[in-house]
Amino acid sequence: MATGKSTIWQNYRFPITLLAAIAIGSVIGLTFGEKAMVLQPFGQIFLNLMFTVVVPLVFVTISSAVGSMLNMKRLGKILGSMFATFVATGLIAALVIIVTVKVFPPALGVNLALDQTGDMKPVSLANAIVNALTVGDFKDLLSRNNMLPLIVFSIMFGFCVSCINDKDNIICKVLDGLSGVMMKMIDIIMLYAPIGLGAYFATLVGEFGPQLLGAYGRAMAVYYPICILYFFIAFPAYSYFAGGMEAVRRMFRYMLPPSITSLATQSSIATLPVNLEAAANIGVPKDIREIILPIGATMHMDGTVLSSILKISFLFGLFGHDFSGFGTYVAAICVAILGGVVMSGVPGGGLIGEMLIVSLFGFPLEAFPIIATIGFLVDPPATWINATGDTIVSMIVTRLVEGKDWVTKNGKDAVPQ
Repeated sequence: MATGKSTIWQNYRFPITLLAAIAIGSVIGLTFGEKAMVLQPFGQIFLNLMFTVVVPLVFVTISSAVGSMLNMKRLGKILGSMFATFVATGLIAALVIIVTVKVFPPALGVNLALDQTGDMKPVSLANAIVNALTVGDFKDLLSRNNMLPLIVFSIMFGFCVSCINDKDNIICKVLDGLSGVMMKMIDIIMLYAPIGLGAYFATLVGEFGPQLLGAYGRAMAVYYPICILYFFIAFPAYSYFAGGMEAVRRMFRYMLPPSITSLATQSSIATLPVNLEAAANIGVPKDIREIILPIGATMHMDGTVLSSILKISFLFGLFGHDFSGFGTYVAAICVAILGGVVMSGVPGGGLIGEMLIVSLFGFPLEAFPIIATIGFLVDPPATWINATGDTIVSMIVTRLVEGKDWVTKNGKDAVPQ
């Protein structure tokens, strides 16, 4: 029995420590309220460290993975499988939330005083797509606000490295070495995670906790449980498709640290380093996880799909419209997936997606601050689903690329030969 307890502690020591830190931080926030803001610098240090390391991490991991890939057919299969999985899981999430809001209308009985807002700028989808994929200056690639352009540049750079017909490709070796250095840096930063996340959660609960109650309670009562059910039902189903019960077991074993980090930081980018480690422990091949996870952190947003349709149905109910009809559902799904894939890569993409909802469905301008507030309230569980879903997608892509037996062949940190 002691051995069993020792094994549990050995396997889950870090997640348990993080949970304990989060719990202590929450108690501090509830007890001291806004006075807990004095701990904000300790939490901000952790976030700053994670955000600082993420740009070079994305560049070297993607460039290294693509640059060392001699088989470009494999790269094409990885990317093709990835985008197909993004869309498929997005559609499933959209259908789940549509059924949910039909059964439990989120705006039922809600009456809100509407404050008039200023004129809104028109949404240009063409400009949004351009800004999502490119930047006008190389220096802009060094900002975490331009992750998709950085990913595009990294893939192109890695492809060019792989095209060099040099038996002793020094660039590829340097990138591979830098990738190892960056992952070691992540390990060091994560030693501070219990203090950083505990302090961050204390300030979050202390400052915003009371605002979680009020007029939006019913919408939150719909959204939070559906995210929990999506994680514990849809994700295991995806994992089972990816690699059977062993994949499901590994998912539950290794997904706790990314879950805690995403809920505490409310950032898929800040969760990326933890996700990379979780995917390595699960056995996702190095080239697949180092391509899928950075792209997924900015483009795979099942949680955003869920929240977008929640916002649309909330506004329909609030303004006395019936959220029904095939055309309405199709439009809502398209807007939700667009917001989860394209808009997520644009600075301020969440606000652009909310502007898109207001303008395309013909709601008055007063609707914008309403769904902007909902966006704030649903951000923690939405980020949780967005971030952890990236690792699930990497498992599905591994199955599509390497076959259904990958999970039994690949151990921790498996690298394809």
